[in-house]
Amino acid sequence: MKKFLDVCYNEETKQCLDIYLPDAQEFKTFVYFHGGGIQAGDKSDVKFFCEYLANRGIAAISVNYRMYPDAKYPEFIEDVAESVAWVFNNIEKYGKSTGIYVGGSSAGGYMSQLLCFNKEYLARHNINVMDIAGFVHDAGQPTAHFNVLAKSGLDGKRVIIDERAPLYYVGVDSEYPPMLIIVSDNDMFNRFEQTQLLITTLKHFGHGDKITYKLMHGNHCAYVEAETQDGDGGFGQTVADFILAN
Repeated sequence: MKKFLDVCYNEETKQCLDIYLPDAQEFKTFVYFHGGGIQAGDKSDVKFFCEYLANRGIAAISVNYRMYPDAKYPEFIEDVAESVAWVFNNIEKYGKSTGIYVGGSSAGGYMSQLLCFNKEYLARHNINVMDIAGFVHDAGQPTAHFNVLAKSGLDGKRVIIDERAPLYYVGVDSEYPPMLIIVSDNDMFNRFEQTQLLITTLKHFGHGDKITYKLMHGNHCAYVEAETQDGDGGFGQTVADFILAN
């Protein structure tokens, strides 16, 4: 495994990513957005998860993006879209990628959902959502994110489905890439229920065959860097199995 740390995908904003490269000439590539409520977290927080994927032949790319209080909506979503475009344009410098996958956990899952269901963010970089081999939406909020609401002066507990909500766009397009949807049985309050709403809405529009669903156990996203991730059914294995199967 090779590591290339602090590679900037935007020199102006100084936003960077870390690349964990497997010892292989060909590999699938997973672009991952960390969680933290769009106000905390760092690409280095998921080092062990990225190493897990790289050791199983998957190039893992962990992305930093602008966050509150320095950023405003939708700058962080624009950042992650730009990071995906950087990977499309540059991954061949590191080896032959046979598919690019995109995902995130918590706030990162909210952003991966927006990239998946609102095609405009990737289209600005001449990327069609169907160019993505698959998405991993881990415990993301499919309604308007609670911190996006709070920063706009609204109660973050409100359930709002507007242009800031991934659910707002479900059904607009006729097809979506395969997606792994993950949530915990002891997730953040209302996150499990909102995730089920996302799944049933996708099924309502005839996209049930695109969904792989995994119910994790424990607190919200605690499994992402858990030591048990190497075990049967852990987060690392769940993501790796999905990527290698699609």
